[in-house]
Amino acid sequence: MSRIKNTFEKLSGQGRKALIPFITAGDPDPALTLPLMRALVAGGADIIELGVPFSDPMADGPTIQRASERALKHGMSLRQVLAIVREFRAGDIATPVVLMGYANPIEAMGVGAFAAEAKQAGVDGVLVVDYPPEECVDFAAKLKAVGIDPIFLLAPTSTDDRFGQVAEVGRGYIYYVSLKGVTGAGHLDLDEVARRIPAIRQKVGMPVGVGFGIRDADSARRIAAVADAVVIGSRLIEEIENSPREQAAANVTTFLRGIRSALDELAVSREAS
Repeated sequence: MSRIKNTFEKLSGQGRKALIPFITAGDPDPALTLPLMRALVAGGADIIELGVPFSDPMADGPTIQRASERALKHGMSLRQVLAIVREFRAGDIATPVVLMGYANPIEAMGVGAFAAEAKQAGVDGVLVVDYPPEECVDFAAKLKAVGIDPIFLLAPTSTDDRFGQVAEVGRGYIYYVSLKGVTGAGHLDLDEVARRIPAIRQKVGMPVGVGFGIRDADSARRIAAVADAVVIGSRLIEEIENSPREQAAANVTTFLRGIRSALDELAVSREAS
């Protein structure tokens, strides 16, 4: 069983929801990425999404774009990201790590080489923003062949055909983009999310994580009431941006603990009712 599947099954058995934080590898500098990953785990992360910086992050809002720019200025590359994951995995064999990024760096390395090196490093899942499921059947097969979960995005505009394609090609969990637009946008439509999630879960047969627009414990708790996981990224990047370098890891842990507590309070209240 994959680490991702095992994590969701364990949490489901406990009546709890997954907390999936996102940070960009190499931001604010490469030496801080490993301490930040460990800080996420200390704060209650169940799965870590680690962004691979790219020069043209079309799906990302200004906050994550800035993170990519800072990382690239430090020379952060896909191979360096894999090296960080390998180092993280040496001290943590339990927390799944999902790489999130764009196709270009993977294609530059070569899909087969990437799959092999990612597996060796200890990567559990890969989400490629600009790889729609119908165009990457071979890529997904290469990942699955080495035990890595190909993860896909679904959006409010996704059709039943897209649900079917993701169900066939994807594995691990679904990342539901709860807003039309770019990461970090506001105006989270909770009613729309609540309406869509049960149908998505039924059609794709995988846990559904919701991201985009989650900024605090209250919005995380409300999303967790209907989703299997809460994904939080831009707000974490802001926490890192606004922290002195030596305080960044501690501040990230403190912030994430507030989100974790809110999700666990939801589980307790359900047990009580």
